[in-house]
Amino acid sequence: MSASFDTGATLTHESAKAALSAGLARIAQGATAVDCAPLTHFDSSALAVLIAWQRAARERGTPLAVLNLPPKLASLAHAYGVDPLLHERH
Repeated sequence: MSASFDTGATLTHESAKAALSAGLARIAQGATAVDCAPLTHFDSSALAVLIAWQRAARERGTPLAVLNLPPKLASLAHAYGVDPLLHERH
């Protein structure tokens, strides 16, 4: 059974630190996926948080799947050249 958590509706510079901490706690508890479906308000900080969550999961030996990435956030990831990091598979 894979455990997942969601991003919440907002992930911006203002909320990034709290979101990062909450996600890291879920990953430490064994979460293997993050669902971005609720995400409607975001900026480039969301990419940094998602990548940090993936790094933390990898350090635990388990990849973190990023599910339902909003198209605009996927476009932003592509523009920054970090989209491969969000779609890595192990």
